[in-house]
Amino acid sequence: MRNSRPDWDAYFMEIATIVSKRSTCIRRTVGSLVVKDKRILSTGYNGAPGGLRHCIDQGCLREQLKVPSGERHELCRGLHAEQNAIIQAAYHGVSINNANLYSTHLPCSICIKMIINAGIGKVIYVDGYPDKLAKELVDESGIILQKINLKGSRSSSTKKPPVRK
Repeated sequence: MRNSRPDWDAYFMEIATIVSKRSTCIRRTVGSLVVKDKRILSTGYNGAPGGLRHCIDQGCLREQLKVPSGERHELCRGLHAEQNAIIQAAYHGVSINNANLYSTHLPCSICIKMIINAGIGKVIYVDGYPDKLAKELVDESGIILQKINLKGSRSSSTKKPPVRK
């Protein structure tokens, strides 16, 4: 009998992909999970703050201003999926120190800074993102960055997890 159970990384990434379907961004759909000890602590997708109009309803400010991807993050109504996952954990009083973050996309430099300060030790992602500073911050921080394909096979992981208290 053949075992078709996904490994843990593939399992959580498939869930992040499902979470991304809630995205209200016109340009890119992203989903994230914060996971610790094989338990999901929080989820997030990219979209406007709660109670505000979404880009799918009123149009994209970044497209209107012709802002290239990876630049001028402040010119957007929405929050990134990683930001929303961190905020949801904080909102509900859930510690995410030493957790892992699964994201359908490599986090941008703003999200990486939040991930560092939240104490997240490992980021697992599928697709890249054009942000050179994000990779420099990861290198300096000691966070493990692991790219996987949707079937869960690992393609790169280079750092030891940081020890945080």
